[in-house]
Amino acid sequence: MAAVFVLIQAADGRIAGYYTLSSASLRADDLPRELTKALPRYSHLPATLLGRLAVDASFRGWGLGETLLLDALRRAWQVTSQIGSLWVIVDAGSDRARRFYARYGFLSLPDSPMRLFLPMNSIEGLFT
Repeated sequence: MAAVFVLIQAADGRIAGYYTLSSASLRADDLPRELTKALPRYSHLPATLLGRLAVDASFRGWGLGETLLLDALRRAWQVTSQIGSLWVIVDAGSDRARRFYARYGFLSLPDSPMRLFLPMNSIEGLFT
């Protein structure tokens, strides 16, 4: 289950891109110790999953990937006042996607380099 957010070109109604968000969790043991030492000792910690982010091939090169990502991060951060979430996580489907997310500060999990996370306090800094 995920909420889907769609970017539509106004001129002709074509879908230019989309992303999905859903609740998720990360195993505390999968995260670097320095990030969890001040947190409660739960086995799983709340996160927001950016499940899919895609831009139609005919719209590539317009910066829409960044636009969609920033919109997703803003939405994820805004709801943390109502629903707890410590990170946004994403599963990069390719090394190219991993590099894209890394440019925005996402870090790879130590034992799963294609699963990346961005702490909510880093996201907050983008919007405050």
